Amino acid sequence: MQAPTVSPTLVNGIDVAALRTKVAAIQADPALAHTRWSVTTHWMGGTRSDTRITGCEISGAKIERDFTVRADEPLELAGTNQYANPQELLMAALNACMTVGYVAACSLEGIDVRSLSIELSGDIDLRGFLGLDDSVKPGYDELVYTVYLQADATPAQLERVHDLVCRTSPNRFNLSQPVRLRSRLVTR
Repeated sequence: MQAPTVSPTLVNGIDVAALRTKVAAIQADPALAHTRWSVTTHWMGGTRSDTRITGCEISGAKIERDFTVRADEPLELAGTNQYANPQELLMAALNACMTVGYVAACSLEGIDVRSLSIELSGDIDLRGFLGLDDSVKPGYDELVYTVYLQADATPAQLERVHDLVCRTSPNRFNLSQPVRLRSRLVTR
């Protein structure tokens, strides 16, 4: 755990002045709220895949990025166990998104976060994924998570932060609400 950074504009490592400036700009011009996120995944053989992230768009500006996220499966699911599997990456993405929410919300309120961790788990019945039983869902019925937050704030303040994150975390929303998925197959 890294010690929180506190300065006139830096709270918990977040530049609060810059964040407030972005919030004010979006309030003044809602078009600046638009973002676009894109990834491309390539099969690498077996159960391995590499997902390339080369950029995003924020407020109409293209932002160059260069990341590769690798995925695999455990040996017990025909993988090589070299990387986290897609379910673990999904859970990591949910936790990471909510972590940003907690830290940003606390920072905007001037709350110094001492520690934050989120434990998340869920069960999947492989009969659904393997197509063995049409009555079995291929995914989760429920994800259960616990947030451990130590901060210099009252329980009521932290409850307000928790409520805000539950209402505004994009990945929490994406997993808790139906999201339209449009697919297209291109054969070569």
